[in-house]
Amino acid sequence: MNLKTSVTKAPRANGASAATAASGAAVMVKPVSNAIRILRHLTQTGAPERATDVARHLSINPSTCFNILRTLVAEEVVDFNALSKTYSAGLGLTRLVEQLVTQGQRLQLATPLMHDLAARFGVTVTLWRRIGMDRMVLVSSESSPTDLHIGMPAGQRLPILMGASGRLFAGSLGLSDKQLRDEFDQLRWARPLTFETYMREVTRAKRRGWASDDGYFATGVLAIAAPVRDPSTGISFTVSTVMIRGDRDEAAVEALGNAVRDLAQQLETVIF
Repeated sequence: MNLKTSVTKAPRANGASAATAASGAAVMVKPVSNAIRILRHLTQTGAPERATDVARHLSINPSTCFNILRTLVAEEVVDFNALSKTYSAGLGLTRLVEQLVTQGQRLQLATPLMHDLAARFGVTVTLWRRIGMDRMVLVSSESSPTDLHIGMPAGQRLPILMGASGRLFAGSLGLSDKQLRDEFDQLRWARPLTFETYMREVTRAKRRGWASDDGYFATGVLAIAAPVRDPSTGISFTVSTVMIRGDRDEAAVEALGNAVRDLAQQLETVIF
């Protein structure tokens, strides 16, 4: 059984949503784009270059290119040789890449913990990463070894407020009730769900440390999720379990919710 459901309505004709506007997902900021192009160029060439040469190769205004390079030097991702007046990829950029690779390796350490919970409760366990203010992406999934399980493909993206994980993110984005309602109105649920009910579930999730979605995201599916917090106590990931709706009683759901919350706390020590 594969679970990959379209959950957003067509985009509104006028204006961007509050979360999209906050994340800049629909906006191309040219100086940022040029900075990334410069970094990519310096790492690909592997040889120091003068600012004028970088500007010529990338067709960037020389003055703009010079100012971006100075900023990148100040941020320690580009090195400047005062004698030759040349720029090259800096040690700070290498450290950023190393940190990204290290986190990828740490995510692999989460797999056996997720597998254990999947086997113990007969559920599918998924790990979601927050992307900006408006999306989350599925980065890992472990299925139960039973004959019947719910498969979810890695790379699937969902609106930040969707499902059980969405009820966790909703309480941490710092959006006003109006902004949350505007975002909520853009979601397409499998069965009717009012904003008032959704917000009561957001509040309940804060209180007990885990959230649930009882067939609203996908028909016939119960999901339970808990937050995986980074060192700043922000929610960077969520760990979620999905199972057939109505397959277990309230006490069993409560026990699973507590187990998911405990797993999330374990993952915090592994991932960060």
